[in-house]
Order: sequence, then C-alpha cells, then structure tokens
Amino acid sequence: MGGRILIADDEPNIVASLEFLLQSKDYETCVARDGAEALELVERFQPDLLLLDVMMPLVNGFEVCRAIRGNPAHEGVKIVMLSARGRDAERAQGLALGADAYVTKPFSTQELLAKVGELLPGL
Repeated sequence: MGGRILIADDEPNIVASLEFLLQSKDYETCVARDGAEALELVERFQPDLLLLDVMMPLVNGFEVCRAIRGNPAHEGVKIVMLSARGRDAERAQGLALGADAYVTKPFSTQELLAKVGELLPGL
C-alpha cells in the first residue's frame, strides 16, 4: 500500500491503535494531538490523507478542515473526520466543509481501513 497519513486526535488510545493499524498496512504516519499542531503538520508532513477528530483542543476539527480546504496547496489531501458526535447535523457540517468522509466513533478498524483504501487507491 503506502501513503502518508496524519492522525489528528487527542485521545491516546485511539492514536496508538490507529498508528499500529496503519503502519501494519505500510502507511507512513504522523500524529497531531491538537488542531493547531494538525495545521502545522499538514504543511511539514504533506499527508495524502488526514484522519481528523472533530473535538480537539486549541482548534477543532471543523476549523482545521475549513483551513485546509481554503488553501489550494492542500487540495489533494483527503480528509476523514472522526467523531463521537454522530448526529446528522455534525455529519452534514463536516461534509459541507469539504471532508471526504465522516466516521462515527466507535468505529470498526476494518471499515476505517476500507475507507482509507477507497480514498487512496493505488497508494
């Protein structure tokens, strides 16, 4: 497989499991523990895909998504929003801001891997 994935989440257990899972499938990973760090790492790490938690310290996931989609330099970055908030309004907001997918926590790791593979074909 391959590809670069930025994991932006402030929950250590989720980060650890996502890192392990993605690295076992030959993805290169990097971790941001808050929204401000996520924005910095999008610039430096240049991910192909961003797994983005909605509820994070400093800058929330919706704001991060808006900032990335507002920057033409990052138009190719795929964004999968992850949230414990699964109401239709939050899902609609994330997709309206430009997220490519919205996954509700808790999620199936196999379903998440399938979504990543779908968004990063050929990598």
